[in-house]
Amino acid sequence: MTLTHDLKELSTAEEFLDYFGIAYDPALVQVNRLHILQRFHDYLNQAPIAAEQARTVYAERLRQAYEDFVASDARTEKVFKVFRRGEPQVTVIPLSQAFSKREE
Repeated sequence: MTLTHDLKELSTAEEFLDYFGIAYDPALVQVNRLHILQRFHDYLNQAPIAAEQARTVYAERLRQAYEDFVASDARTEKVFKVFRRGEPQVTVIPLSQAFSKREE
């Protein structure tokens, strides 16, 4: 079987980690599984990967994605767009201006 075929059969973060032989904390993966997989995907898209090195590079990048969440958390890592949004913008209008009478 080929790497491409094998990867098509995997669906959970745990399956990917097991496939590449990466030891992991199940509790950490349970909380961050989508973040880990998205980060893995992001790392894979950073640069082309030669076919003969694919298995090694994929394993390294998955390990890196997992380790990102061992040392940090989803809010800090900001993998998904919802975490990259800026704080809500607040406009302050002094009460003296809010209720001032407009001249006609």
